[in-house]
Amino acid sequence: MPLRSANIVGSGPNGLAAAITLAQRGVKVTVYERMAQPGGACCTAELTLPGFKHDMGATSFPMAVGSPFLTTLPLEKFGLKWVHSPAPLAHPLDDGTAVFLERDLAATAAQFNDHDRLAWLGLLSPLVDDWTSFIDQVLRPLRSLPKHPLNMAAFGINAMMPATMLTRLLFRSQRSRALFAGNAAHSVLPLDRPASSAAGLVLAAAAHAVGWPLVEGGAGRLGQAMADYFVSLGGRIELNADITSLEQMDEADVTLFDTSPRTLDRVAGIQLTSSFRTRMRHYSYGPGAYKLDWALSAPIPWAAKGVDRAATVHLGGPQSEIARSESAAFRSKSCDKPFVLLVQPSLFDPTRAPEGKHTAWAYCHVPNAAGPAPGEDYTEHIEAQVERFAPGFRETILARHVHTPQGLEGWNPNLIGGDVAGGAMTLSQLVNRPTAHLYETSNPKLYLCSASTPPGGGVHGMCGYLAALAALKNLS
Repeated sequence: MPLRSANIVGSGPNGLAAAITLAQRGVKVTVYERMAQPGGACCTAELTLPGFKHDMGATSFPMAVGSPFLTTLPLEKFGLKWVHSPAPLAHPLDDGTAVFLERDLAATAAQFNDHDRLAWLGLLSPLVDDWTSFIDQVLRPLRSLPKHPLNMAAFGINAMMPATMLTRLLFRSQRSRALFAGNAAHSVLPLDRPASSAAGLVLAAAAHAVGWPLVEGGAGRLGQAMADYFVSLGGRIELNADITSLEQMDEADVTLFDTSPRTLDRVAGIQLTSSFRTRMRHYSYGPGAYKLDWALSAPIPWAAKGVDRAATVHLGGPQSEIARSESAAFRSKSCDKPFVLLVQPSLFDPTRAPEGKHTAWAYCHVPNAAGPAPGEDYTEHIEAQVERFAPGFRETILARHVHTPQGLEGWNPNLIGGDVAGGAMTLSQLVNRPTAHLYETSNPKLYLCSASTPPGGGVHGMCGYLAALAALKNLS
């Protein structure tokens, strides 16, 4: 019997991707969202002062602009506009210089010595040259059979290495090692752990292939564009709908949850087997995020020339320091020099702040804060790292907003303990995410479609798209 109706719990990019995929195939779909606007963590708000627009979640979107699913949607017709900074990423160093991840692969490699230049080109050229098929394979379950097995085998060998091992084997200079390590740290894994290289490879290749763009007007425009396109297909969105039981929703053939496994367990309850519920409760979460948003009187006064060319800035100095920070967060230890990921969007999108003023945000990985006990205050640590590479930064701060890991979870219950990746990105949880059944649950009418399913964290919509395809296949 064909699938005729579906409910989606949560309107983040994955929930909307699932909704769009089903609506495109004639399914009657209703999305239920607990917040007052669609988009989940893709939203923008005036957190500090009037007129200063801050993204609550992500601001740079390499996986969205390169997504095999999102790139098929006519989102530009619904108000989405990408904004690219001249360089996707800057990584300042203590010697007063910076190393850059440029859009051009050769220009990035040209910053290094001859050995590392050739190593960077050899490592990334195959991924960039074959980007479309490469990213289509990467953003699928690891157990999927590759369409280009030889290319994926070469990537897999490098991706499965610890980032510290890969850089030690390939690079000789601290500049190239630091640049790659900062990208690898997006894995939210210790850099000496297997598979920590994967995120570094994918993000560096994305910078060269498609860039790391911002959304003009704020990340909320991406969620709104997806929502508007979904509605144009005949879909319905119920806002301010905090779903705590299945009975709150209309009857449907299938329900997909763009939520954490814990929320699925809590809402579906006895509709799931006891063994499956146990696995949902034991699903593992990674480090949390401690995030600061600033309203600024002027651009950040970087010491290194050219850092103002990049929307995203990595602050952590050499690879060894980045590795210590990421290891500490994963092992629930404190770190007074955290690796800081910073974005300065108003340099390239003037709609983010009043004329002459600016916005920026930064976060670092900290121990997961699931539970009521407050964690360590990282405000001073983060701002000290910015000041280290931009003397005088503190003098530009007009106002700040702090999101602790507990605060992030309070705002969005999917962010368990401040984990913004939907669960630890360990090798075991990349293969079986959240179980060996992936999107399916113990109930054939209930599916999970959040970042707690393959391919995991990031704004790409592929979790929702693939979950919807699984539901269509199983129920048709």
